[in-house]
Amino acid sequence: MTAALARPIHLRYAAPSELAAAPLQSSVRLSLDSARGPIGVRGTLRDAALFRDAMVTLATLLESDLRYKGRDRTAYLAYLMKQGKKATAAIWEAQKAYLEGALGGAAGQGDGSPGARKPAGALDPVLTVHPDEVAIEVFSRDESAYARLAFASDLFEGREAAHGTAFVDLSPRIVEQIDRLRVYTKVELDAGASRAPGGAAPSIPIERSLEVPATWLRGFLQVQSAATLPAVSCELAPIDLYNALVVLRTRKAKKPPRGLRFELVPGKPPRLILEPWEILLEGHGPPYEGPPRVVRTFGRQRLLALSRLLPHVRGARAELRGPGLPVFWVLDLGRATLTVALTGWTDASWASAASFDALMPRDGERGGGALDALAGRQLALLRERGPLPLAALAAGASAEDARAALQLECLRGRVLYDVARRVYRPRELFAEPVDEREIRYSSPREAAAHRLLAAPGAVRPTKVHEIAGEGTEIHGEVADREAHRGFSPRFTVDLEGRVSDAWCSCPTFRRSGLREGPCEHMIALRVAYARERAARDAQRTTAEGRALIRAETRTYVRREASGAEVVYRVSLDDRVVHLSWGTRGKDDPRHQRIWFDTDGEARDAYFKRLDALTSSGFVDAEASSA
Repeated sequence: MTAALARPIHLRYAAPSELAAAPLQSSVRLSLDSARGPIGVRGTLRDAALFRDAMVTLATLLESDLRYKGRDRTAYLAYLMKQGKKATAAIWEAQKAYLEGALGGAAGQGDGSPGARKPAGALDPVLTVHPDEVAIEVFSRDESAYARLAFASDLFEGREAAHGTAFVDLSPRIVEQIDRLRVYTKVELDAGASRAPGGAAPSIPIERSLEVPATWLRGFLQVQSAATLPAVSCELAPIDLYNALVVLRTRKAKKPPRGLRFELVPGKPPRLILEPWEILLEGHGPPYEGPPRVVRTFGRQRLLALSRLLPHVRGARAELRGPGLPVFWVLDLGRATLTVALTGWTDASWASAASFDALMPRDGERGGGALDALAGRQLALLRERGPLPLAALAAGASAEDARAALQLECLRGRVLYDVARRVYRPRELFAEPVDEREIRYSSPREAAAHRLLAAPGAVRPTKVHEIAGEGTEIHGEVADREAHRGFSPRFTVDLEGRVSDAWCSCPTFRRSGLREGPCEHMIALRVAYARERAARDAQRTTAEGRALIRAETRTYVRREASGAEVVYRVSLDDRVVHLSWGTRGKDDPRHQRIWFDTDGEARDAYFKRLDALTSSGFVDAEASSA
């Protein structure tokens, strides 16, 4: 089933959000969408400075857009036209762009006329009033950052609340006013769905119709579904976050990789390493408890948006999930909590196809099955009893089935996972649940890719070549039965998980290359490779699974007392074991290649070497990369 292009949304606010300031008192009035009924919260803020800084940080994450923006040459090309230059295609396109920008939005938008063109855009922030907190959720314009700001009930003095979920008007105007909020006076918050500002002339209601792109809605719901997955968690002190932000603010990486690496050793505080400078930041938080890991994460530049909250941070927690999935940062702000999910991309067309594939329900799990029945019972329990952990929602089912059912409700927009408190909460994003089949695929090409994947053996990775210092080159074969022919896609994934080069023998690629995005054969190969890698990692824990491995590469690292990092790279290629070791950034690594008579002997020697490295204090750096 192909993806819907957009979801029409109609919002109606009784009045614009505003800040009413007086010499001794200020009132922050937030307007909520009146279509969801009487929902709101009112009270006096006990910590107005925390409210101000947290709201401005949330708005910064909402407006963040790190997508590449080409240089605007419209004015220069218009100048060439005035000089009598030849009217080239570029000049005509510039003139067309100018006219569309000047006249395209002048009429017919938001006026309710039958021919009105609804502008495409992201949803307004979502405000939910719970019995124990008030939370606001946002998703960035470039689909790379999700944030949930929760204010505890004790932040409000004389709190009055009506529970529920509605969209909130958080326009740049009200954000600018909050930024100038005088926190030394009494400050009241009044967020309501059907109120008009008192003491002033009646305001004209705001009505706005949007076409929310299915890709944006899909990313918003998938990030929350990803939050339900098991994670490796580590605690950081506020000074650790400060040190990382200082390095990011004072340096600019000019070459990849641009990752933030976590070194997690049991019994020791987490270490942070910033690439490519290999700057080591010793942690000052509590000791890490868990298996040893080295996890590389991306999207670190977006952490700079948290700088304003540093005076309020009491502690930070990083939750690291699987390869390509978001990294969740939880900031303890005392009477508030900010949860931020960061991804390493600003264009999810490649990355989400493989990374979020496991989050979507399979065809056999939809519609009237046991999973739907379990999800319905869980939703009813949450509505009755409020926030609950996974164990209380299992209802006799296995933890895996319970988590899968809750992921389904997250995709429908009726449940969210509170990463900060590790509980599930009811949250109705829309009056009617989202049909997960509408957001199953982000594009018709992704739907075609999964059609190819549904045929057994139709998509096959044939060669995976590790390129030192560059990334991984992946070749494959795709048998398209509808086209009655086969195709040979290939692509290179760089050290940051991005596709740096791609090629396919299909007509789509030969016609337009990557200008129209990846073809269905490239997407299918990427998903197949991700699934094969996940299956191979699961097999490595058993003797039967190890017997199936004929070629792979693992990297192990160990931090010495001097701070130097020893890197040991072991590769298995049929009957050959290749070893490479040395100190990172110091000397050229040493190499050793060992040949064996059979592939079984090479495999045994390979795994014995890995076990010896583990017993010597080395940590597997290939175990996870978020």
